[in-house]
Amino acid sequence: MPNSIKQKLDTSVLAEKKDSQSQYNLGLMYEHGTGVPKNYKEARKWYRLSAEQGNALAQLNLGVIYDKGQGVPQNHKEAVRLYRLSADQGNELAQLNLGLKNEKGQGVPKNYKKAVKFYLLSAGKGVALAQYILGWMYGKGQGIPRDYVLAHMWFSLSELNGIEDGEENRKLIEKRMTQSQIKKAQRMVRNWKPNKK
Repeated sequence: MPNSIKQKLDTSVLAEKKDSQSQYNLGLMYEHGTGVPKNYKEARKWYRLSAEQGNALAQLNLGVIYDKGQGVPQNHKEAVRLYRLSADQGNELAQLNLGLKNEKGQGVPKNYKKAVKFYLLSAGKGVALAQYILGWMYGKGQGIPRDYVLAHMWFSLSELNGIEDGEENRKLIEKRMTQSQIKKAQRMVRNWKPNKK
C-alpha cells in the first residue's frame, strides 16, 4: 500500500486512468487513512471502480464496507453480492464471509449446508477462522453429519494456524473419541495440505 505523497500521486494518476490495481490501492489508502485522511466515501468510490473491473480484493473490501456500514447504511444483501463476486474468483476471505452470512442468515436465508460449503473452501486454503468454525460444525453436526474425527482435525489445524481456542476445543472433542479416532485425526492433520486454487 502506498504511504508517501509521491506514491499517492502516482497511484491517483494511474487510478484515474482506470488501472484496477491502483484504484484498489487508493481505496485502501482512504479506508485506512494512509497518506490521506481516512474517508470511507472515497474508499468506496475507488473500490467500486476497481471491483467493476473484476478486482477480487476490491470486491471483498467493498463488501466489508457494506457489511459493517462504514460510511454507508449497512446492507447485508449488497455485501453478499460483492462477496460472491470475489469468492467466485477464489478469494478465501470472501468465501469465509459467505459462510458467516449463510450461517447467520444475513443478506441470505439461513442455510447451514451452504455455510459449510463456503467454510470448506476457505478452510481448505488455510484460513484459520474457517477451520475453527468447521470444527464446531462437525462437532455439533450443524449443516453436515456429526464427525468427531473431522472436528478434531479442523480444531487442530486452526490451533496450528494461531487460534488459541482450537486447542481447548480439540481436547473437549477428544473426550468423546476413541484412541483410534484420535490417531486417525492426527494422521489427517499431518497429511493435510492447503489447496492453493
